[in-house]
Amino acid sequence: MSAQTSFTTGALPQQMGVLGGGRMGAGIAHAFLTSGSAVLVVERDDEAAQAAYERVAGSVDKSIARGQISESREELLSRFSTSTDYEQFASAQLVVEAVPEIWDLKVSSLQAVEQALNAEAVLASNTSSLSVSGLAKELQRPANFLGLHFFNPVPASTLIEVVIGKQTDKTLVDASRGWVQALGKTAVVVNDAPGFASSRLGVAIALEAMRMVEDGVASAEDIDNAMVLGYKHPTGPLKTTDIVGLDVRLGIAEYLHETLGERFAPPQILKDLVAQGKLGRKTGQGFYSW
Repeated sequence: MSAQTSFTTGALPQQMGVLGGGRMGAGIAHAFLTSGSAVLVVERDDEAAQAAYERVAGSVDKSIARGQISESREELLSRFSTSTDYEQFASAQLVVEAVPEIWDLKVSSLQAVEQALNAEAVLASNTSSLSVSGLAKELQRPANFLGLHFFNPVPASTLIEVVIGKQTDKTLVDASRGWVQALGKTAVVVNDAPGFASSRLGVAIALEAMRMVEDGVASAEDIDNAMVLGYKHPTGPLKTTDIVGLDVRLGIAEYLHETLGERFAPPQILKDLVAQGKLGRKTGQGFYSW
């Protein structure tokens, strides 16, 4: 039976789940919730689950205050819940995994979710660089698996990268395009490759910008301004790195270095800042002070 038979063309899943309620997971939950789905976020413990609930509820409040949605807070939050129990995913038609970019953690998390899903449900990873085909090899139903790479901050971003693995059921391409459109965003469909399209290009620019800071070519601010004013980037590569997280960028660079070669070798300045705990906006210091 085809992986997408539970969905009508263009329709969002009535019930969907997110594994991990951090900044990205909460953003994904908010996107589906405010577009009409019932959403469940599963976290590792009660404290994290409560934090995820507050994160999503806070995003809902901001959307209402900006006049971006017409439903009341009560209506929206009546469709939202959190849990620490993977079995609660049993009724979900789609689950998006949004845990940190650590291979073993991704694999164990995806396997645990898959065990809880029904046979027709779709499982997706929000990975920004890890091989979707490689992750699929660790699953029992690889045809039902794909990458849905959301961008930070999810509510404001209009892009979702749909990553098709070697074993992904091709009907999921059309289904996922429909979901992305229903979320009010634009899909870019890519075949699985290291870094996909967005991370590969984005990290390449960011690493070169870091080398320029290292070499004393210009300040972080001036390098970023060159890309914002000269190339119309919304933010420069170094400020974007701070927003994404220097530790996240380092992990992606290390993976791309391993798979694609020396041009993705992480600069010493990046490794040093991460070692010092200067991870960007989330710690208050990176290439910028926040």
